[in-house]
Amino acid sequence: MLSPSTARVAPALVCSGHHSTASGGPVRIGNRIVACLGAALLAGAGAVALPTTAQAANLLDDPGFESGGLSDWNCSDGAGSVVSSPVHSGTKALAGAASASSNARCAQTVAVQPGTTYTLSAWVRGSYVYLGATGGTATWTASAADYTELTTSFTTGAGQTSAEVYVHGWYGQGTYHADDISLDGPGGQPDTEAPGTPGTPRVTGTSATSVSLAWDAATDNVGVTGYDVFRDGTLATTVTGTTATVTGLAPDTGYDFTVRARDRAGNTSPFTAAVHATTDPDGGGSPGFVQAAPYLYLGWGNPPSPTEVMSATGIEWYTMAFILARNGCNPAWDSQRPLTGGQDEAAVNAIRAAGGDVVPSIGGWSGNKLGPNCSTAQALAGAYQKVIDAYDLTAIDVDIENTDEFENPAVQDRILNALKIVKQNNPGLRTILTFPTLNTGPNSWGDRLIERAHALQADIDNFTIMPFNFGGHSDMYGHTVNATEGLKAKLTSVFGWTDAEAYAHIGISGMNNNSDVGEVTTPQIWTQIRDWANSHDIGRLAFWSVNRDRPNWEFTRITAGFTG
Repeated sequence: MLSPSTARVAPALVCSGHHSTASGGPVRIGNRIVACLGAALLAGAGAVALPTTAQAANLLDDPGFESGGLSDWNCSDGAGSVVSSPVHSGTKALAGAASASSNARCAQTVAVQPGTTYTLSAWVRGSYVYLGATGGTATWTASAADYTELTTSFTTGAGQTSAEVYVHGWYGQGTYHADDISLDGPGGQPDTEAPGTPGTPRVTGTSATSVSLAWDAATDNVGVTGYDVFRDGTLATTVTGTTATVTGLAPDTGYDFTVRARDRAGNTSPFTAAVHATTDPDGGGSPGFVQAAPYLYLGWGNPPSPTEVMSATGIEWYTMAFILARNGCNPAWDSQRPLTGGQDEAAVNAIRAAGGDVVPSIGGWSGNKLGPNCSTAQALAGAYQKVIDAYDLTAIDVDIENTDEFENPAVQDRILNALKIVKQNNPGLRTILTFPTLNTGPNSWGDRLIERAHALQADIDNFTIMPFNFGGHSDMYGHTVNATEGLKAKLTSVFGWTDAEAYAHIGISGMNNNSDVGEVTTPQIWTQIRDWANSHDIGRLAFWSVNRDRPNWEFTRITAGFTG
């Protein structure tokens, strides 16, 4: 594999009358990288007076990402996110998930003064991290195991009133981090001109719980950075493009939507005319997506007859484990057994013949998973589609754990985008994310997963946490409730849902009897958890696993009493 110093490199740039490669670093010109880090004038520079000296004053908004979001930054390919660790200072930093097809470029445009010298600096961490100004100079580091400061300077051209600064990684080099980015110098005239009104808002699709919208782009003297979508006068979501899907809606209900544009200075346009949409009826005839589905694993532990368990307990759904990758981006049971023609398909057919159904669990803690093996969201969606088609599924669950998926920003985003694609291609399909939790709610990776699900408009139906393996905590009922309440708080904060809407999008997946670290959940505790889940109308209840629920299927029988 070519290294970043040799891959995708254009001919050398003529700098100050020379071909210059001595500085060893690249500058972006259009979509190509060339070797040249000498000082350069930005566009518009010519025979001008000597530049003025910049006075130290950071012109960037949210330079340390302490807001927890990226509204002030424009990150390509959805590859940027805000993380809580590692940071240089404060509590937040930027993570850019550079992949084979994206360098995870994040940029911000600011007002500047003509003919003025500015100093740009940032603390970065990772392999081949770049800092620069578009049309000007750049600097980089080949490898920074810990935060390292990069500094460069540039001079604006005559008549130049804005400048774009950026940070990015390199193709295939993995996630980089950046923090405390600073652009020192005098600011330009403040932008007080509002964008124009977006054009022609329209409804492009509906489901029982969502409405998809589109509109024509607005114009602005500097540039539109986002659009606010309002539902019945309340902000529902903010997007950077000209489409949005508003989720968490009630079935068979009418809503009015308006859109306004926003520029980097915070100026907002007038609202569009309202467009009306009515969500679809809930075809299932139920109050929402409710699923009691304990795990059944045919690859381990003397698996029981699923129909005998159904007859003995009244359970109707199973979460069937595990779909993994085989020979690249191809789905198979345990990476070994084919989707059809074996014991797994026979079990699914028997369950359905007995009046039940299944949701396959894709992923898990260990094994060769599809998320890292499928190189793009489109390829991963294709793998998911093979599973959907094999069993004509109405729901799929992605169990996202461990460092290869859960703690990997690029794979997190790939999974979310893939689920968005299959949701769009399979009307009525329910999508579930299952992931670990702290006893107080999601950890930083869980927070990121939820935030990116919202930002990417993935339209996830259920966020299921696994409240166990906390490290020896004895009060499994109390800690399960606290973890679920923490998830509810995060969902209401990110999606703007009511408490009831958030609970309806929540699932609990426990572990019967002993957890991996010795925590004990008795049938009595599981009954308490089930009753609490029913009283709060959450959407899903599962446990690991029916294989371990012997000899009397007590936990399965308790789970069958979950009504949501």
